[in-house]
Amino acid sequence: MLIKRKRGWEIPEHLATPEAVFINRRALIGGAAGLAAGSLLGPRQALAAAGDPSLYPAPQNPAYTLDRPLTPERFSADYNNFYEFGTSKTVLPAANALKTQPWTLKVDGLVEKPFEIGVDDLIRKVGLEERLYRHRCVEAWSMAVPWTGFPLAKLVALAKPASGAKYIRFETFMDKAMAPGQRAFFYPWPYTEGLTLAEAGNDLAFMVTGVYGKPLPNQFGAPIRVAVPWKYGFKSAKSLVKISFTADRPKTFWEGLQASEYGFWANVNPAVPHPRWSQATERVLGTDQRVPTLIYNGYGEQVAGLYKGLEGERLFV
Repeated sequence: MLIKRKRGWEIPEHLATPEAVFINRRALIGGAAGLAAGSLLGPRQALAAAGDPSLYPAPQNPAYTLDRPLTPERFSADYNNFYEFGTSKTVLPAANALKTQPWTLKVDGLVEKPFEIGVDDLIRKVGLEERLYRHRCVEAWSMAVPWTGFPLAKLVALAKPASGAKYIRFETFMDKAMAPGQRAFFYPWPYTEGLTLAEAGNDLAFMVTGVYGKPLPNQFGAPIRVAVPWKYGFKSAKSLVKISFTADRPKTFWEGLQASEYGFWANVNPAVPHPRWSQATERVLGTDQRVPTLIYNGYGEQVAGLYKGLEGERLFV
């Protein structure tokens, strides 16, 4: 007899969105894509959209669902950490200065052959899908969003890393004229992050090019970012221009500023507090709710095995 075990993110079938409602939603989004995105987002948000709208909405991957409602776009689109454009959460107006066309991604380091590729060309090469993911910020707030993109493992396969490659280093754009936050000398710009090659190959690691059925708006990290849902949000670097394969563990942006508070691993764990606040609960964006935080943000079944043998490491902030 076949016994099916539900994964951490799955919900009972009777709570799933009915197919007719789902299809109508997709049709509505698709029909609106060629019209004014501002009718859904508002005028100032419409200015931020970038990318080829004909590629959206993408088919939803039913393996990635949620145990909570999606965060309404009006909340998640206007509450963002993007230090290149300021230290407040309302960076959207400043982020409209980000020029996302044309945009190329450079892949280098310990790979068979370094290359550069336009984001839209990359998308057409690997394809797109939509996944519903939790997102947990180290500041103890959370949201649930429908990311569109492709598995990071597909980019790793394109790069053909050499046998000595053990880590991936992500690098964000650098343009002080466009991004006023980068003029602050005390930050180690450009923004950098990193994963082990094993983490990058996990099914959950996701390269994001869209959200809510549309190309990614600037304040979310257009035109391409990474989403690592079992880690705190600062690990999910935005507006990427370079991905490098290395033998040595990269020193990351926040680790360089304050390693005792923002370590390399940064896996979500309610039992390990940040030095200045508890991580036991989280505020759900757009609501007054505080809910218990789940270890690995609820994705432990899929990722805990990555960290066997690393008990001596600071796996949690």
